[in-house]
Amino acid sequence: MDEKLITKPHKDPLPKFELEEYMAKMAKQINKALDEAVPLQNPQTLHEAMRYTFLAGGNRVFSTLCIASCELVGGNQSLAMPMACAMEMITTSAVILDDLPCMDNDDLRRGKPANHKVFGEAASVLGSHGLFCLAIEHFANKTENISPDRKLRAIVEICSAFGSEGALAGQITDLNSEGKEVNLSELEFIHRNKSGKFGEASTVCGAILGGGNEDEIARLRNYGMCVGLAYQVMDDILDATGNKNNKDQEGGRDLLRDKATYPKLIGVDESMKYARELVAQAIKELEYFDSVRAAPLYQMANFIVSGKC
Repeated sequence: MDEKLITKPHKDPLPKFELEEYMAKMAKQINKALDEAVPLQNPQTLHEAMRYTFLAGGNRVFSTLCIASCELVGGNQSLAMPMACAMEMITTSAVILDDLPCMDNDDLRRGKPANHKVFGEAASVLGSHGLFCLAIEHFANKTENISPDRKLRAIVEICSAFGSEGALAGQITDLNSEGKEVNLSELEFIHRNKSGKFGEASTVCGAILGGGNEDEIARLRNYGMCVGLAYQVMDDILDATGNKNNKDQEGGRDLLRDKATYPKLIGVDESMKYARELVAQAIKELEYFDSVRAAPLYQMANFIVSGKC
């Protein structure tokens, strides 16, 4: 993945921005907030299962997108942090389910045994449900200085991203497509729902909580959907080629399960081209915003197609 990244089509010169430093700082703050949000308590096995997967590490891409979007429209980190934690809880809830034997049957997650390999399937299912419920409770209780209508709008957004018109729809369609021929439209439906909706919800919730107007929210919705879909396309590519940056992305898992993927349908090169087109669309939405505040989102979009996620 050494190809030249997309040139920024922004109307203003982009200021110097250290993405790795920014993401490391954000991950540290988000990890601290998550640790405090899900304390070890009785029943201990349940809470250990809830904590295990989201404390295993990761780039915190979606939660960072939430905070960056909030700051882009004039909000601050404290307004968005409860939602950033909720986003991590809900995406973790989803991956715990994805890894189960009845789903994708993965033994590893971020280089560690998957949740069900450590705690058993029953505790993992219950832990997944616990995280989803806690996500909404945590956001509702910990979010301050936000009007009730914006809080409610954000809750609807994040629940929709996970529900029967979001990640669950993508997952069931993905499972039903294994071993079958699917067209590009069907594949896009899977990917837009499995990861695209989480990218969209992250940026939209951030914009809502930051006080963004309808135009700003719409632009960040388009940005988030494109980035989320590009994230999933890159996941397909890295599974097909192997990812030395990701311990559990050794490659070939999708092929073994005969999953519908972009490399399978259009090849690795065309898949990479599509991912870059999505990132270009996302970046174009940022032209409307101040270039200094847009810098994190611009750099994170390029990070998605760098192969380092």
